[in-house]
Amino acid sequence: MVSIRTVNLTKVFGEVVAVDHVSLEIRHGEFFTLLGPSGCGKTTFLRTIAGLEMADEGRIYFDDQDITDMPAHLRGTGMVFQNYALWPHMNVFDNIAYGLKIRKVPKEEIRRRVREVLKLVKLEGMENRTPHQLSGGQQQRVALARALVINPRVLLFDEPLSNLDAKLRIEMRAELRRLQRELGITAIYVTHDQEEAMSISDRIAVMNRGKIMQVGTPKEIYKNPRNEFVARFIGQGTFIPGEVVSSGEELEVRLESGKIVRAVPSHPDVRLEVGDKALIMIRPESFTLEPGEGYNEFEVEIYHISFLGDSQMLQASNEVENFIIEVDPDLEISVGQRLRVYAPSKHTLAVKL
Repeated sequence: MVSIRTVNLTKVFGEVVAVDHVSLEIRHGEFFTLLGPSGCGKTTFLRTIAGLEMADEGRIYFDDQDITDMPAHLRGTGMVFQNYALWPHMNVFDNIAYGLKIRKVPKEEIRRRVREVLKLVKLEGMENRTPHQLSGGQQQRVALARALVINPRVLLFDEPLSNLDAKLRIEMRAELRRLQRELGITAIYVTHDQEEAMSISDRIAVMNRGKIMQVGTPKEIYKNPRNEFVARFIGQGTFIPGEVVSSGEELEVRLESGKIVRAVPSHPDVRLEVGDKALIMIRPESFTLEPGEGYNEFEVEIYHISFLGDSQMLQASNEVENFIIEVDPDLEISVGQRLRVYAPSKHTLAVKL
C-alpha cells in the first residue's frame, strides 16, 4: 500500500487550465474517487498521477518519495481505461501477460502470475479467447487483470464501467471494491456517475473547472455540501434562493416568495450572517406529509409523478418555487393534487451563495 499526496498540482493545455493547483492526500489502501462533470479535469489529474501527462507545476509524492519527474513505467501504477485498450489480435493470456513480457519477467513466472490473476478475476479457462469472443464485463475483467498482474503500488481507474449496461455496472462496482479490499491496494477512481461514486468510495473529491470543490465521505458530501456546485451536482434536491434574516445555530431565511423558513448551515465551515444570500436545499427524502415541531411547511401542486419501485418521486410547484419530494410507493396520489408537505429545520440546509 502507498499513500499519495499532490501539492499545487497543475496541468495546462494551451489556454485551458485542466488541473488548477490541486492539493490532495489519499490514504494507504483507500478507494478514493474523483467525481465531476465532463471536462472538469479529473482524467487529466489521473493521467498526471500515472505519468502519462507531466505536471506543469506542483509535486506528486508516493509516501515520501517525489515521483513528479519519474517516467510512467517506474511509478508502479496499474491503469484500467474506459475503452479497456485490449490488443484485438492477442488472446486473454497474452493481453494480461504483456506488461510482464516488456519487463522481461521469466516465462515460468509470467505463467504463474497470469494464472493467479485469472483466478482472482474469475476468468479461469478463458485464457485462449480473443477480446471479440468476450462480453463487455469479461473484457473489463481482462483489463483489470492486466493492471493487477504487474503488482502495482497504485490502481488507477478511468471511468472503467461506463461502457457496460446498467445491471452489469452495479455488479462490477461490487466486484472492483471486493478486489481492492482483498488486495489492500490504494485506488484512485474517476467517474461522472454520482451513484457509482457514492456506492464504492471511501472518500470523494468533487471537481469542477480543474479545482477541488469538496473532499469527504459519500455521506458528508451528500448531507453537508460546502457550496452551491456540490449541492446541485450531488443527488437531487429542492433548491430555493433566499436571504438570511436571522443568524445563529439555526437560521431564518426569507425566500423569494416572502415566506420565512428555518434552516441550518449546510456545512460546519459555512458561516452565514444577516443579509447574506443563501440557497435553501432540501433533499427529497427529507420531506414528510406529517407536521412536526420545528418543521417548515409548504403547500404545493403535483405536476409529475415518477414511480421508482421503492418510492414515488413527486415534482411539484407552488407557482414560485419547484420541489422534488419522495413519498411512499403505496400512497394514492395524482397529478394536479395539492399537498401540504413538511421538512424539519435540521434537514433544511442553507448553502452560502
